[in-house]
Amino acid sequence: MKEEEKQKIDVKKVQNRELLYKLIISQLLYDDHQEISDTLMKEWDQDANPVAPSERLFQLVTLGLAHEHEMERPLNQLEYALGLGLDLEYETEPQSSAPEPAMYQTAYVTSHKDKCHSGAFSMDGNLVATGSVDASIKILDVDRMLAKSDPDAVEIHPDAVMGHPVIRTLYDHLGEITCLEFHPREQILVSGSRDTNIKLFDFSKTSAKKAFKTFTDSDPITCLSLHPTGDYLVAGTDGPAVRVIDLATCCCFVSPRLNEHHTNTITSVKYSSDGRLFASSSKDGDIKVWDGVSGRCVQTFSRCHDGHTVNSVCFSRNGKYLLSGAMDSVVRLWELSTGRCLIAYTGAGTLASQQNSTSAIFNHTEDFVMYPDEATTSLCSWESRNGQRKNLLSLGHNGPIRHMVHSPCSPAFVTCSDDFRARFWYRRNVH
Repeated sequence: MKEEEKQKIDVKKVQNRELLYKLIISQLLYDDHQEISDTLMKEWDQDANPVAPSERLFQLVTLGLAHEHEMERPLNQLEYALGLGLDLEYETEPQSSAPEPAMYQTAYVTSHKDKCHSGAFSMDGNLVATGSVDASIKILDVDRMLAKSDPDAVEIHPDAVMGHPVIRTLYDHLGEITCLEFHPREQILVSGSRDTNIKLFDFSKTSAKKAFKTFTDSDPITCLSLHPTGDYLVAGTDGPAVRVIDLATCCCFVSPRLNEHHTNTITSVKYSSDGRLFASSSKDGDIKVWDGVSGRCVQTFSRCHDGHTVNSVCFSRNGKYLLSGAMDSVVRLWELSTGRCLIAYTGAGTLASQQNSTSAIFNHTEDFVMYPDEATTSLCSWESRNGQRKNLLSLGHNGPIRHMVHSPCSPAFVTCSDDFRARFWYRRNVH
């Protein structure tokens, strides 16, 4: 019965789309745009079915705009502060309140003893974590980093001026730290490593440098993402199968259907903001979308960057879009409902293709897309809604940018590089 209902819905969608095309042509004829309407008729292959001039489309749009506010849902606290984020379905001329990424400045630099390949922000934007090939993890206080760069800033708490920005240094891995993420509700940091372990650190205890819980896999861990509740974790490895882990029971789930798996190393995983879906990317060139409850693959974007390795994938806040970055140095915005690439953000690659993986990200308001240029170690950014290229920002690193993460709630981001350093960037006096 469900399959029959789905077929009826699909037929209705086709009929509605055909009606839409007719209404567009009718409106063009009504507005005396004969040449454009003739071209559309030929492209649509409807020369044999004349369409009468009509203003019905204009009337429907006017009516819809008048009642659009009735469909709006209440905003949650984050949406109220930052806006709804990216939504191409309704926006026409959005006004950005966020600073352009090229306006950010370095506020603090922290160093490891080897290459820095991972970083994360806490949900409230108050903490930053960085991880290195030297197997160490640092947790830094954002206020203290800002105080070091400008002790007289009015927004800085007086206590922050006296304290060192690095508040914890954690040692419990035996290999490169490949991924980090803060728990959404607890003072817990989750890390993944090439030593095949996922570890949970309780950083509320000042003396604790070791993990209180460890999950051991058979393959090196490449990426992880926590469910919005913090109860589950999805992880990728050098193998082709995505793991879903229940943090309470330590049970691990892998889809039993081999045809749902990737065929190469998983490079990135990310939950949607409501946890109903998670996405994964791989060296096989595909992006897969998974059901957050059943763990089954529900959608595959095959060869979405012309077969190049996809390095990163993340959801927009409303869950309608995916942002992907790949070794072809192109960033793409995908619409989940149709599987189409809506925008390709180009111009980041001065070389034919990248040599090292890195990440494509939104800023905190989703007004901008950000991606580092490997050859020049500068930051490329675009307006997220139309792909317009913005000014470059020199990132000041002496090696490739291997990871980049933006604060979820403020104009701040972190770059992690092969030069052993992580740089904290911030834009003061936004208003």
